[in-house]
Amino acid sequence: MASDDTTLRMLQAYIEDATSPMFLSGYFQSPPENFHTSEKVEIDIERDDREVAIVIQDMTVGRRQNESSLYTNKEFIPPIYDEEGVITAYDLIKRVAGEDPYMQPNFQSNATVRAFKLMRKLERKVRRAIELQASQVLQSATLDLKDDAGTTLYALDYKPKATHFPTTGATWATPATSVPFDDLESLADVILTDGKAEAENVIMGRTALLNFQKSTQVQTIADNRRFELTNIQAPESRGAGGKFHGICSVGQYRLNVWSYTGRYKDPQTGNTLPYIEDDKVIMLAPGRLDLSFGAIPLLRGPEQRALPFLPPRVSDGGVGVDLTTNAWFTPDGRHLMVSAGTRPLCIPTAIDTFGCLDTVP
Repeated sequence: MASDDTTLRMLQAYIEDATSPMFLSGYFQSPPENFHTSEKVEIDIERDDREVAIVIQDMTVGRRQNESSLYTNKEFIPPIYDEEGVITAYDLIKRVAGEDPYMQPNFQSNATVRAFKLMRKLERKVRRAIELQASQVLQSATLDLKDDAGTTLYALDYKPKATHFPTTGATWATPATSVPFDDLESLADVILTDGKAEAENVIMGRTALLNFQKSTQVQTIADNRRFELTNIQAPESRGAGGKFHGICSVGQYRLNVWSYTGRYKDPQTGNTLPYIEDDKVIMLAPGRLDLSFGAIPLLRGPEQRALPFLPPRVSDGGVGVDLTTNAWFTPDGRHLMVSAGTRPLCIPTAIDTFGCLDTVP
């Protein structure tokens, strides 16, 4: 449009970012030894049991023998994520969002700004992929990672006990006959027996939470003024997408009740889906869950003339992220390429310390 006598005012640009919360993957630890450059990862697992000492009849019988060196070894090949983007020189002539249309474009400056913006986009995609891994592990102790055609590209079964992933006998969708407290206590008993730790947290899917709140059993217990067995309150954000709903006493257990609004775009259907299925309830006791990261092999680091100060690997165990980054020019100098990749794997090391309840048979 040619200039005329019309006056214009450029308002601040609105840039919408899709969040990448990592509430579920936050339950997985990433100490320094979980970052590696190897093709595979392995864990030696030594389990204990609740054995008691048995008396002997007299001192001449001799001592009872014990074994302390038994362990199993688990080996895994992590999946590979490697994302790439391109910035074309001709596109740098065009105005970016929020920029004064009458300013002369600075090609190098615009390239740097766009490159780091693109790198953040790639990082968020990888973060969501890791969160999807965590959600699958916590709901089924398996991984089934698909492409946009629905084809499974990576599958892994951690071989959990079926009793940790039960379906309720009575559906929670019927308030009058549902027994959520009984169902939660039963799963907590299983986790205590197998995992040797008391459950502390439950993370409920959207409809599971609504049905829990509507249940006659839950409302009756909550309304009993002689006993304060449950304290369900307005949701309170606690960071990383988690919402805290209060505490309930379930049999011998004290459970923190959570929900999670995190969502991702399904690569096959394009639909936005919750990380936790609507009718599912994840239950966790304190136990070790690992998130390991493998580097993407590079023969040389990023070209510093392409993106100054870009390190070849960005690792932060505190927030559970590790990226092998790269940047380079095409030989003709017209395209700036950036990439970010990693080989993350969510491992349910203490596999008996969690479970998932399907509340609608």
